[in-house]
Amino acid sequence: MQAIVKTDGRQFFLTEGQEFDVGSIPGEPGDIREFEVLMLIDGDNIVVGTPIIEGAKVRAKIEAHGKGKKLRFMKYKNKTRYRRRLGHRQHLTRLVVESIEGSS
Repeated sequence: MQAIVKTDGRQFFLTEGQEFDVGSIPGEPGDIREFEVLMLIDGDNIVVGTPIIEGAKVRAKIEAHGKGKKLRFMKYKNKTRYRRRLGHRQHLTRLVVESIEGSS
């Protein structure tokens, strides 16, 4: 069974046992989070929500908290000797899909 869920302003195509990273979610490693399902795929049977499927849930366990890859960028203005180098690392939470439940 596969599902499409929306979290953190993005949509994820997930299967059971899959790991994925989202923006920082409060909680300790081992906690379970539930996500609403936008689309459910079970073999040839496809169910599309309007906008979500009532009763369908994806349960995911928080595996770890961490930081993403370092992004570097610069500001520059010519003829004024203005240069500024900036960096950013996004706080992330790694989740593992425990189960995908369809609506009954």
